[in-house]
Amino acid sequence: MKKSFSFSHAWLIFSGALTLISAQSSAQQNVDTLSTSDFNLHEIVVSAPVMQVTNSKQEISHAELNRDNTGQNLPYLLSTSPSIVVTSDDGLGVGYTYFHIRGTDQTRINMTMNEVPLNDAESQGVFWVNLTDMASGVSNLQIQRGIGTSANGGSSFGASVNLRTLDATIPQSTHPGPIRGEVNFNGGMYNTFREMVKIDGYWGDRTSKQGAWHFGGRFSKVNSDGYMYRASSDLLSYQAELGWQNTKTAVTLTAFGGKEKTYMAWYGVDSIHAYGVNGADRRYNPAGEYIDKNGNIAYYDNQTDNYQQHHFHLHIGHRFNLHWTLSATAHYTYGTGYYEMLNADYDTYEPVDITQKGLRNHFYGGILTAKYVHEKVDVQMGVALNQYRGLQYGNIDTTLSVQRTFIPYYEGHGLKTDGNIYAKANWRVLHRGQEKLSLYGDLQYRLVDYSIWGDNEETSYLDALDPIDKHHTWHFFNPKAGLTYDNKGHRLSATFALAHREPTRNNFVANTAQQDPKPERLYDYELGYSCSSRGVLKSGYAIPWTIGLNLYFMDYDNQLIATGDVSSVGYLNTTNVKRSYRCGAEFQFAVDWTSWFAWRGNLTWSRNRWKDSNTWRTISFSPDWTAGNTFSFHHAGFNADIQTLVVSSQFLGNYEDINAKLKAYTVTNLQLSYALPIKNSNIPDITLKGQINNLFDTKYVNNGGTDGTYVWYFPQAGINVHAGFTLRW
Repeated sequence: MKKSFSFSHAWLIFSGALTLISAQSSAQQNVDTLSTSDFNLHEIVVSAPVMQVTNSKQEISHAELNRDNTGQNLPYLLSTSPSIVVTSDDGLGVGYTYFHIRGTDQTRINMTMNEVPLNDAESQGVFWVNLTDMASGVSNLQIQRGIGTSANGGSSFGASVNLRTLDATIPQSTHPGPIRGEVNFNGGMYNTFREMVKIDGYWGDRTSKQGAWHFGGRFSKVNSDGYMYRASSDLLSYQAELGWQNTKTAVTLTAFGGKEKTYMAWYGVDSIHAYGVNGADRRYNPAGEYIDKNGNIAYYDNQTDNYQQHHFHLHIGHRFNLHWTLSATAHYTYGTGYYEMLNADYDTYEPVDITQKGLRNHFYGGILTAKYVHEKVDVQMGVALNQYRGLQYGNIDTTLSVQRTFIPYYEGHGLKTDGNIYAKANWRVLHRGQEKLSLYGDLQYRLVDYSIWGDNEETSYLDALDPIDKHHTWHFFNPKAGLTYDNKGHRLSATFALAHREPTRNNFVANTAQQDPKPERLYDYELGYSCSSRGVLKSGYAIPWTIGLNLYFMDYDNQLIATGDVSSVGYLNTTNVKRSYRCGAEFQFAVDWTSWFAWRGNLTWSRNRWKDSNTWRTISFSPDWTAGNTFSFHHAGFNADIQTLVVSSQFLGNYEDINAKLKAYTVTNLQLSYALPIKNSNIPDITLKGQINNLFDTKYVNNGGTDGTYVWYFPQAGINVHAGFTLRW
């Protein structure tokens, strides 16, 4: 029986944390270093250099993230990062896209935007198709593999991905600044088009009492027919920001969101179609297929997913002195949408009915963070309280008439309250010359109260509605600790972290066992080493290089592993296993051989196992090997990147069935750009772009599933070409 944990216990832990941080903490790579010199509209923070190899952490700048951006969703722009596998339903990465890190799917990855949770509170996933072209509005993105430090939102069970909107720092000025703008356009195969326009500017003097104002906005539109037949995407997104700032205080109001309409491509196909065996059409899409009155194969034209999501953040930050800052954030997210599908008889394929399954949800809350920065120690304390209210509903039309007549047939509700309090610190024990030793401590208490009631959408039928009524309260204590030693370009780090994660809504409604799913526990051990050097002079050029190796062991209790099957609304079904682990080695390197050629790469070996009685078996969707390699050429405004991704074979289920397995694949992409040498300041900067994906036309599959009897796959596009331009002024 789980021991109860009261709010008084939480306060005692928090008080203890405040005492402990004066004696233990760290500046290890998992923690942002605080600064008293940089003040922007969001917070005081110093970012790591682009492409810095820091063992289990990677930071990517806006420029790096968008250099290859031609409209694919954010996961595809991260595909060369260590231990990441990206997947796509439509075969192009424009519609529904997903990613795994260290074998764990994105429902187990904590994702935030300006420290506000992005993960849906019930499903715990992020649906990038609702936020198309997100990369255009991100100033930097940080990936932290493993548990990482305390953050707002759900538990980090594979990694954390932290996004920050475009830097709104206002230069010191007594006059209105110039309005800066950017226009992007590109088009390519399968009628794929992306248009984006962005502006920002400022006026006032941030050193005066009146302060200064900043504004910015972005609008993006992405359309594609998709590689799979009818896998079309009609996507738009927006972002707006208004801020005020003086030398002590900053206030920012941010709004962003999007709307999507995509034709279903989430059924997958058999292996013959997926790999084009004997000339089978790899673009075949069975979604919406039925036999019409004349006995011909037809497809329902509105077999579509329709959803929109809108986010609003209000940030207030104040610097009291060189040491203390305080920030507060209020946020609200509204989402609504549905998908519509025709259901055909399993034997005759004749239409039976048309259903709509939808949801409507509200997510809101507040975050308060205090930071203290000193020569020897940095301290951060935070508290957050968020609440989610969701409605799941279903409508059905059995008339099949031209004029649709939908009637309700199920309705389910969800209410989730999530609060946490934490304290973490870095203590620079040794700081002399190039030799540094830092300790790190982090204590977090998290409370989750979750209720669902109404009809169970997984077992509901028009004439037999199955009710569901669940209520659970979980108390999680998540401590973390570590140390880092730096000396003359060498870095050695060791960390330990404990995290807990609650089940999702789908874990309850799709669960057929008599017992409810259990929360998970993870013990994460990480050991990393990296070395960097400016190198020796070669023909007047110093060769900078860096290498890094990170070893990890992630030991789970009651891990919810994917079974390979999916729910009726497309979520991965999972089951608790008492004992399981993920361990591996992540190697990275980067070297700038000359002033015009750089080479970067990574290689991950992992072992992912769960115990079935006395037998250790491989966990689904967990390849043993992944690798990424990039050759970069740049000279006089010309840039070329040759990227190669390698993913070894992986099982689609948990019983090592060779008939339910993805083949290993290697994919190479080529990105080209050229900045025209325009010297006239009255003419915008113009950059031409070109992209060739799957350069060698590989027939590969990166995702699939199995229900134990049938196996399905998601084929990806062969060679496809895109081109466009960027104007900046």
